[in-house]
Formats: sequence, C-alpha cells, structure tokens
Amino acid sequence: MKKLSYRLYFIFSLACLCLVNNLAYAKKCTGQFVNPINDINWECLFPITVGSQELVSNKTGLKDTRNPDLPVCVCPKGGIPLPGIVGGFWEPARLVDISPEPYCFVNLGGLEMDMGFERSQAGRPKAASSQISTWYVHYYMYPILAILELFTDFICLQETNFDPLWISEIDPTGSDDELTMILHPEAFIFNNLLAQAACSADCVAATSNNQPLDSLFWCAGCQGSMYPMNGNVNAHIGGVQASLNAAEKMTFKLHRQSMAYETSSSDIKKLCTKQLALVMKKSHYRYQMVNPDTSKCAPFGKSTSFFESKKETPIIGEDFGFLLWRKRGCCIL
Repeated sequence: MKKLSYRLYFIFSLACLCLVNNLAYAKKCTGQFVNPINDINWECLFPITVGSQELVSNKTGLKDTRNPDLPVCVCPKGGIPLPGIVGGFWEPARLVDISPEPYCFVNLGGLEMDMGFERSQAGRPKAASSQISTWYVHYYMYPILAILELFTDFICLQETNFDPLWISEIDPTGSDDELTMILHPEAFIFNNLLAQAACSADCVAATSNNQPLDSLFWCAGCQGSMYPMNGNVNAHIGGVQASLNAAEKMTFKLHRQSMAYETSSSDIKKLCTKQLALVMKKSHYRYQMVNPDTSKCAPFGKSTSFFESKKETPIIGEDFGFLLWRKRGCCIL
C-alpha cells in the first residue's frame, strides 16, 4: 500500500511539472486597446484652473500642484508679446506597456512584434516575493485630447502624434545595471539603507495625503526606488507593484536623459517656453491602470493595494498597461 502511494505521488508530481512546463511555453502576450470612453477615468482631468482659482474642482481627493497666483500672462507669439490667460489641467499624455514577455505591446491589443534583437523571457526568478524581477517597458506618446479634438479651441496642448517613444528591448541599458550606472552614476549615492529608509516617508505621503515628496526624488514611494533606471525591480512584492515601479522608473529615465520637459510651474515666466527637467517632479504625475482592467487615478508612489486585487494571474495574466497623466499649465493666447 505504501509503495502504491509513493507511485501515485510520483505520477502526480510528474504530471504537475509537465503542466507547468507546458503553460510556461504557452504563455502569450495579453492586452487590449485602450477605449477612451470606457477605459480612461476622466475624473483625473480635474481640477481645471485659471490662475490659482479652480473652475472645475476635483472630487476624488487628488492634490493639485501649485499654480501661478496671477490669472493673466504675457507670452511672445510670432515675435509679438500677447496677453493671455493662465490655465491649468491634468492631461492624459503617455501610455506604458509593462511585460515579462519581450516585444509584447500590451496597450496595442496584445500585439507581438519582433524587432530583430533577440531577448529572453524576463519576470522574476522565483515565486516568492521580495525578489528582483525584470520587465520590458514600452513608452508611448499618447495625445488623446488632441486626437479626440477636446479643448483644442481654448487650451494649449502638445502638438504631437501617437508615437512609441522608448522600447526597452532595443535599449542596451534596458536590463543591465552596470551600463545603467555609467549613465546615472548618482545611483551610488542612494544605494544605502539610510536613503532607502527615507522612501517610507514618501510612501506614507503619497498614500495618506495623495502628495508624493518631490524632495525625495530617488524614491518611488510604496513601489520602491527609482534606481537603477531600467527594467530591474529590486523589491518585487507583486506584479502590479513591480510593473508600476518599472513605469515610474522609465518616466524618470526620460527626464534624466533630457527627453522630458517640465509642463507646469508656479513661476508665470516659465509658462511661455519649454523647460527641460532633468529631475522628475513626482507630484506632476498621476497613474491609472488600463490593462488588464481600469482603475482610479493615483499619484506616483501611492500604494497599489487599493486596486490590485485580481489584476494579476500567473502565466496567463502577467502583462500590464498604465496611462500616465501629467499636470499641464500654459498661457492660453
């Protein structure tokens, strides 16, 4: 009887191993196109301001950034100074794919497109949490307000088209910590327990007060650290948390590489021209999950615990998509 039990146990274990093996090989890219009507949480657009006064307030508890006190601005247009109105709102501006599967374009309907650079399966090495995980990141320009022709008559928007701005599979530093350190050597300063312990304050501020601490720029709040600026997440707790950390780090990486601008300022003089921002201001960004399901908006660094339930399924549901909102302030001429 005991020998029969051992045999049954062996057969059952072998069957489970084969099943897991087949599922691993059967893993495919998943995702869906973002529906601007049903998938975008348009409450994130608010508040809309003129100067420091709110025209339309935000009822979700999200904090606005500081706006210029004066409602009137003067900016050159065609070499001629023209008066305008200081306006502010939150703009859905970027889409981000996050997947352990190379060349998985989650927000493009789960499209798989090989670009000629061979990349292996990423993800986390073990099933346990608190492990290092690796993700592939695609970062798109997503001017949905201009595409839908919303506010084009009275609010200044970025004149651009839908465009994949960054694809980590063709980036040599996409998952290589040593190469990343060459580009961002300041990471050594924050690679210590004291600097990382300070990130707990950022987590508390972003979660309880909806206001991340810009002074702790190396912190990603409850998601961990902004360094290294690649697809490696050093404190993997769950797929939603880790994938959001990868999205935040990619946003910071583009700022650090002079590819992103400060789009809002309390200084009225900075509203007339583009200002490069080598250090990202976390308070100027909000995130919203759009794949596999939609969620409410939250500031960078806020805990994902309020929406992450049932968002991750092993093997068949490990791909994620986020919509990034950013504060937009401008002089409306």
